[in-house]
Amino acid sequence: MADVYLNSRYLGVVENIQAFVEDVKDLRRKGSLSEDVNIFADDRAKEVHLFTDEGRARRPLIVVRDGKSLLTEKQLQQLAQGELSWHDLIRQGVIEYLDAAEEENALIAYDEADLTLEHTHAEISSGVISGITTALVPFANYAPSSRIIIGSKNQKQALGFYASNYHIRMDMDANILHYPQLPLVKTKIHDVVDYAEHPSGQNMVVAVMCYDGYNMEDGVILNKGSVERGLARSTYLRPMGIEELRYSGGLVDEISVPDKDVKGYRTEHDYRHLEGDGIVSPEAKVQEGDVIIGRTSPPRFLSGLDEYNLSAATRRESSVILKHGEHGVADLVIITENEEGNRLVQVRLREERIPEIGDKFTSRHGQKGVTGILVPPQDVPFSVSGIVPDLIFTPHGISSRMTISHLIEIVGGKVGALNGRFVDGTLFEAETEESLRQELQGLGFRDDGTEVFYDGRTGKQMLARIYVGNMYYLRLRHMVGNKMQSRARGPIQLLTRQPTEGKAKEGGLRLGEMEKDTLIAHGASLLLKERFDSDRVTVPVCVKSGLLGYFDARSNKLISPVFGEDSQLSYVEMSYAFKLLMDELLSLGIYPQLELENKY
Repeated sequence: MADVYLNSRYLGVVENIQAFVEDVKDLRRKGSLSEDVNIFADDRAKEVHLFTDEGRARRPLIVVRDGKSLLTEKQLQQLAQGELSWHDLIRQGVIEYLDAAEEENALIAYDEADLTLEHTHAEISSGVISGITTALVPFANYAPSSRIIIGSKNQKQALGFYASNYHIRMDMDANILHYPQLPLVKTKIHDVVDYAEHPSGQNMVVAVMCYDGYNMEDGVILNKGSVERGLARSTYLRPMGIEELRYSGGLVDEISVPDKDVKGYRTEHDYRHLEGDGIVSPEAKVQEGDVIIGRTSPPRFLSGLDEYNLSAATRRESSVILKHGEHGVADLVIITENEEGNRLVQVRLREERIPEIGDKFTSRHGQKGVTGILVPPQDVPFSVSGIVPDLIFTPHGISSRMTISHLIEIVGGKVGALNGRFVDGTLFEAETEESLRQELQGLGFRDDGTEVFYDGRTGKQMLARIYVGNMYYLRLRHMVGNKMQSRARGPIQLLTRQPTEGKAKEGGLRLGEMEKDTLIAHGASLLLKERFDSDRVTVPVCVKSGLLGYFDARSNKLISPVFGEDSQLSYVEMSYAFKLLMDELLSLGIYPQLELENKY
């Protein structure tokens, strides 16, 4: 006996669980029941659950009966010729969709060769073990799962052609690769997802070797000649917007070139790019501190009299100004309205990004690295046949990561480039390494992918043969231009008097306890003193009470908060943050007494 539930609602009782489940499945495969129905038998709880509701993740599987797949060779041929459709196979009961619950009662074979009498279903392809981005990694079964996951995530961060209408979009952090390419080594999924419509990388000539150690610790070396010819070049687009806000009392913001009597007026030089309507002219080259959109706002606080005499109240400056480190070209100007009906102005800035030291590159196998040096073209090593690599990859990245797929792709890319064809690297269904080697040998190259190389600087032949081939490399959106931060003197916070935080605010880099230890280990004591002086303050301390005193300008004397003028006060150097802590302790009613001793 077992209880039967339909979408978690009680229906009734059945005598034989197994017979009931088989009957429901047969009816579904014959077409008497909807193909959306799924059934799950829980033997322990003596319950049978039927599901027909929305929102269930379901996937197609081939039905197996008596250890044999119901999908025949004849049906496959009919599919290929267009005589049969996918829905015909579902109606014939050859393919069925299972949800997560029904899958609990199924035994699924990954491959037809693995089928036994116990199996109920078989996978359509053994490659469905992975998701879409993971399936884009070629020869993925030749690398550890952890690296493949990293490779799959890296592809989501790659610069490419993300949308064909990018020129009229206002996306937050958009990057466009100038010359995107379809990979020479691709998988079947590349065709399924129309990867050719939105590629995100370039086929580069990659040599696996060292070059003066500039590619150690996962660094990569770029050929400066290739970069100057447009390799991995991209454009960075970012929007900046402003709206005319409405305030109580009929006051509004105004987008225009601010008048000189406006409170907070900047210099005329800052407004030089604005046109008559107060908006930057398209294609204007702007730097930090320049005004992009001019705007004036009503004064923040209106006194009682000013409410009746609005002309007397001077307006204040509230323009959009480029922050520290920002620059670019005004690419697109859009004037529109927002949901509230306020006038909205958006300006998109464009900035060309040429690969530089510190920019991040990766292959599709989780072998990510940062550019260590751009080598002049005359110094780059070259092969006997005159091939010069675009990128030099370190050999030490392979031994610990075990990404054999990375190495096979280099050979595959070489074969694809020389033969003018795409190489199939689909998971579990890829072209074999042996066939690629034989093809490479037939093209007049060594089957192991190595070539004799010459040093570009000395012209001498290198002692070792270098592993070289074509590979699909991606430029990631982590660019040093967005992250580089430096500061000499600059703004400080009002409360703690310490330097501001963050790149946009011209902030400092925090030096913590561990960084302090490294400086001590170096013996750089003067640097330490300079670092920890960022909020130095000298305050008078009462020797008797141990509390902070103050200087009275009227009597020209130091005064103790407890003993007045009668006490002796001494100036003490301390951090302003510590002085702040003492004040906060006082506000809690705690007596923070400082005990002073002579320095000498």
